[in-house]
Amino acid sequence: MVSRSYSNLLELASGDSPTFGRMNRQIPRIMAVAGIMSNIDNDSKESPSSDLPPKDRIIIVANELPIRAQRKLETSSTSWTFSLDENSLLLQLKDGLGSEATTTEVIYVGCLKEDIHPNEQEEVYQLLLENFKCVPTFLPLDLYTRYYHGFCKQQLWPLFHYMLPLSPDLGGRFDRSLWQAYVSVNKIFADRIMEVINPEDDFVWIHDYHLMVLPTFLRKRFNRVKLGFFLHSPFPSSEIYKTLPIREELLRALLNADLIGFHTFDYARHFLSCCSRMLGLTYESKRGYIGLEYYGRTVSIKILPVGIHMGQLRSVLSLPETENKVKELIEEYSKKGRRMLLGVDDMDIFKGITLKLLAMEQMLTQHPEWQGKVVLVQIANPARGKGKDVKEMKAETYSTVKRINQAFGRPGYDPIVLIDAPLRFYERVAYYVVAECCLVTAVRDGMNLIPYEYIVSRQGNEKLDRILKVENHHKSMLVVSEFIGCSPSLSGAIRVNPWNVDAVADAMDSALEVAEPEKQLRHEKHYKYVSTHDVGYWARSFLQDLERSCGEHGRRRCWGIGFGLSFRVVALDQSFRKLSMEHIVSAYKRTKTRAILLDYDDTLMPQGSIDKRPSSKSIEILNTLCRDKSNLVFIVSAKSRETLSDWFSPCEKLGIAAEHGYFLRLRKDVEWENCVAAADCSWKQIAEPVMELYTETTDGSTIEDKETALVWSYEDADPDFGSCQAKELLDHLESVLANEPVTVKRGQNYVEVKPQGVSKGLIARRMLSMMQEKGTPPEFVLCIGDDRSDEDMFEVICSSTEGPSIAPRAEVFACTVGQKPSKAKYYLDDTTEIVRLMHGLASVSEQTMSAV
Repeated sequence: MVSRSYSNLLELASGDSPTFGRMNRQIPRIMAVAGIMSNIDNDSKESPSSDLPPKDRIIIVANELPIRAQRKLETSSTSWTFSLDENSLLLQLKDGLGSEATTTEVIYVGCLKEDIHPNEQEEVYQLLLENFKCVPTFLPLDLYTRYYHGFCKQQLWPLFHYMLPLSPDLGGRFDRSLWQAYVSVNKIFADRIMEVINPEDDFVWIHDYHLMVLPTFLRKRFNRVKLGFFLHSPFPSSEIYKTLPIREELLRALLNADLIGFHTFDYARHFLSCCSRMLGLTYESKRGYIGLEYYGRTVSIKILPVGIHMGQLRSVLSLPETENKVKELIEEYSKKGRRMLLGVDDMDIFKGITLKLLAMEQMLTQHPEWQGKVVLVQIANPARGKGKDVKEMKAETYSTVKRINQAFGRPGYDPIVLIDAPLRFYERVAYYVVAECCLVTAVRDGMNLIPYEYIVSRQGNEKLDRILKVENHHKSMLVVSEFIGCSPSLSGAIRVNPWNVDAVADAMDSALEVAEPEKQLRHEKHYKYVSTHDVGYWARSFLQDLERSCGEHGRRRCWGIGFGLSFRVVALDQSFRKLSMEHIVSAYKRTKTRAILLDYDDTLMPQGSIDKRPSSKSIEILNTLCRDKSNLVFIVSAKSRETLSDWFSPCEKLGIAAEHGYFLRLRKDVEWENCVAAADCSWKQIAEPVMELYTETTDGSTIEDKETALVWSYEDADPDFGSCQAKELLDHLESVLANEPVTVKRGQNYVEVKPQGVSKGLIARRMLSMMQEKGTPPEFVLCIGDDRSDEDMFEVICSSTEGPSIAPRAEVFACTVGQKPSKAKYYLDDTTEIVRLMHGLASVSEQTMSAV
């Protein structure tokens, strides 16, 4: 079957999804250029692959394809030659799948490094598709420049590496036109993926910050697409990230993925903090998995650093060229009595090359005994970005090297050897093999696999052992920056703050002075980790978690809401649905006995309101409902009875339950009564001093002293700190009140201590039993609440449907506020919808009473 091609970006942006049938597991026919269909014949009934079992399929999407391209000089039928780029992480990822690779089909979607003329794109497309299973995304040069060199490299990349554009010279100021180019390219990538995806079965794995809004476009087309995203760069702290003008758009786009991966916990923590502070989302850890609840979907968070391709590195170590280069370096350095320190970095502003050079200078100054004996070989790979800052950094590097060599050099000896010409991989590996210590002093780096490559290279093989004369006593030393992603996994390395030049110089000296047995132990520890956590382990682990994260797709009802980049998917259980106004009004009209229980806090009154008093409109609605003799209406609240008596004094016939149901009043002209035995509140003398301690140390927190309960609220505190303090307070109170007849519970922005046995479920049970005793069991039950304390009401209401307290075939509506896990069967989006619903019911009662 042929998959349609959608090159119209306006159609893509509008979200007008076409109907897709189940596609053949082979790569379908696709359009390389709009309007030109490839002529691959997929319809042959005698296809040799038709009897093969279907394969799992992964679509890997990244800015660049794992392809090397070279234009042919001679005239031929094809103008280009292509080969796989063995150094590409995307290709290594596939190789790392091991035995699973035989049952998994991998398709790549991305750009080529070379600009392909439009007249050649169809030919190149077919060639890459047929020979390499690569789907190239062709972009106009101007658009690519604004997208990659503009928004990605001048705005996102500096910000994610903690560089704020405080002036035009310090990174690029936000440019709306570059952002539009970024979004346009992400749309084009989505268009390409549409051509090959089987949305029911395929897994899509998106890589890095170049494609951060792509999840939104894919989720918009296919609500149940199985979608993972891995960020290979750092994710900055919320204080840095929130300066980005399109901060919420990027967060919401990422949250359209099922699984989001980070190299370190710090990066994940910063992302979660941004979601909390800017979107009001909370996360929790269940059985070791971190998840964010987002409109009924659980977005999983994966923390696992990428590894290296062990097989590739070992094969390079075995090459004759590598062995010859190692011998050459031994002659050049070791046999002359010189010990090699090695740095391998891209020539960019965040790699800290100059800081490393200054540390070398400092070490030679403080430890003159190393002069003439130690050489720092700095391999500088070409910069990936462009701009004034890169040029300035290059100039500073060259001048620093020249100055140090002039100061400490001598005939036949330069303390710093700068290699800025491109090296082949085997040459770089040879330097790893010979170097006694590897230095990585980046001021910020997402991962950096140089230390991993160094460790495996130092492990060597039998031939290299004989050349080095190490006799299986492998050793290595690492000096690594605290600010790189691989640092947490290298516990045997000497970790440094690269900005502290003195400390880095001391670390370099220490690395040279460490005893041989200690070097061996550190090497063994590192090698054990690196060899078991390779790129295959990383890929398999991510894909396993992606499969787990998508496990609920088929069991949920999904639909999209929102426009543009605010689009998101609501996913709910089959039995959990939005409360229909028509349905409930119809049930309300045809029933004669009704029970209505309404939570007040954040249900009838919006959460953000400072004045918590009910509005005149709310009072009018409640009075209308109470005047209807068919209704028994109760307000249930955590507030004190004095507060509720004052607020609802105009409501003569309204039932009120205060302090979660401890106190109950059936109507205004009767006395308050206790729903449980009178409580001994002597425990307050223990709990209140503890709460006061946390109030003093948590700015924005308050204590509310009720008759039977104490509440510590942190609604106005810093959300992260308040949540942390609430957890500590909960543990503290549970410890000191262990022998008291109270329960300690945590709710939304509060921690409460109240007598045991008190819950809103008591009121629901009492209300139903009262109506049953009068011989009027309710035919209609409506219960609305918003937080954990209201779940007790929902449980009682829903479990009573089978008992005598509710009329047979009664209409029961347990409704929560917002789409979230709940014992309620229905939901409404917000307090505005609830007030509208109550106003509708009140209008029905008004009409009924007027007719009588």
